Amino acid sequence: MIFKSLKKNIEIEDSTFNMLYSTRIRRLSERHWTPVAIAKAAADYLVDKPNKKVLDIGAGAGKFCLVGAASTKGIFYGVEQRASLTKLSKKIAEKHQVENVEFIHSNITDISFSDYDAFYFYNSFFENIDTSCPIDKNIVPKNELFLSYSNYVRDQLHKTPKNTRLVTYWSTWEEIPESFDLEYSACDGVLNFWKKKS
Repeated sequence: MIFKSLKKNIEIEDSTFNMLYSTRIRRLSERHWTPVAIAKAAADYLVDKPNKKVLDIGAGAGKFCLVGAASTKGIFYGVEQRASLTKLSKKIAEKHQVENVEFIHSNITDISFSDYDAFYFYNSFFENIDTSCPIDKNIVPKNELFLSYSNYVRDQLHKTPKNTRLVTYWSTWEEIPESFDLEYSACDGVLNFWKKKS
């Protein structure tokens, strides 16, 4: 029902979507997973033509990719370093027959951005700096990882072709190269829409 509604552009409340997850995963939603309305707005901007390949940099429980895949004609790829979350996301996609989505268990530094057309980033590296609401105890946070991951993403984005689209949510802008222009902002400046100018 949730995914059929998204396909028909019917508004879905976060509390409704989050029922797909266990109580533990739901508790993390407000802090770590993209709200449905934000995911829809971001996906609509990123998928400006059918079959655009969108990479979610740090997919978490897969919420952005699942919403984007259900509500657009893009193909969504979520890279996530936690195997348990990748497995969970795949399970939800299979159960609800969301076919234009794929979840990859990997570290972002092993991903080449040249395989994708557009990018979404909800500050997945910030957990290395702010440890007040950990996702789990499996990943040990390290301050230096925030910078090394951000530098990797910035370098990969810099290599993308002109007019590449990027959406950031609650980002420090650390990972955005100067070659990207800010097109517009929403949600009091926390949701930002970018396009590569050169």
